Amino acid sequence: MAQELTTQELEQKLKNGETINLIDVREVDEWEAGHIKEARNIPLSEIVQRVDEFPQEEMEIVIICRSGGRSGKACDYLGALGHTVINVSGGMLAWNGEVVTGE
Repeated sequence: MAQELTTQELEQKLKNGETINLIDVREVDEWEAGHIKEARNIPLSEIVQRVDEFPQEEMEIVIICRSGGRSGKACDYLGALGHTVINVSGGMLAWNGEVVTGE
């Protein structure tokens, strides 16, 4: 089971200037409608094909989606491969911080 982080905890870490490997696993249209500036978009539907973008030596991976379901699946998959993963509980529905739109 992956560790969890609330959206408030994530926002505080970002405000403190912490470097976070934040991955948004929503589909591209959801991403373009609004996402966290520091996030990278790797849709859940592409994780298996893009697994090489998650090097083992990389820091922990923080994963967010719309509500926490898809990010939980991504955490399960990447965790089984040996990555340290953290699921953002509540996802973007619970995010009250700044969002950017477009690519």
